[in-house]
Amino acid sequence: MLPAFYQTEFTEAGCDEAGRGCYAGPVFAAAVILPRDFRHPLLNDSKQLKAEQRNELRLVIEASAIAWAVASVDNDEIDRINILKASYKAMHLSLDQLQVQPELLLIDGNRFSAYKKIPHHCIVKGDGKFASIAAASILAKTHRDEYMQGLHISFPHYSWDKNKGYGTKAHRDAIEIHGLCRYHRKSFNIQAMQLDLYDDGNES
Repeated sequence: MLPAFYQTEFTEAGCDEAGRGCYAGPVFAAAVILPRDFRHPLLNDSKQLKAEQRNELRLVIEASAIAWAVASVDNDEIDRINILKASYKAMHLSLDQLQVQPELLLIDGNRFSAYKKIPHHCIVKGDGKFASIAAASILAKTHRDEYMQGLHISFPHYSWDKNKGYGTKAHRDAIEIHGLCRYHRKSFNIQAMQLDLYDDGNES
């Protein structure tokens, strides 16, 4: 099982994002503070787990965590500020929502934009090394997948129920046929023969 904590002196929150490399949809991030005695044999990097395992762990994490929060930054803002800054912003927004303020942040990856005056450690592949980061990766991933499943209802031809906005062959082929819709990230320079925006007539 993954070690629960980086250290034991300060209250720490694990942070991770999901959807950074997608062609469409928001980037999601989560922050999680786990209790000292939290253990679960399945807990690992969300990418190493099956969807059923992630969904099972989501329920356990949300019920057991001292505090947790999920936030997102939409594709329009991603296009305005770039995906890296949007990922940081989503993490900051999730930290804003925590009911308990952490004293140390564990960030998955090698870079981060400092949050308030709280010290942080960037840990490459941290979602496979520490339980709190793994928990954050699972919440970010499952909440984002759920969101993309909802978008799929209005835009079924992109197969977002399966690819969740990632650039799979089916998604790329659909873009060639249907062009880009309002949820695609235009700043990603997605190549399409037809670039007219697809509108389902339900703008809100």
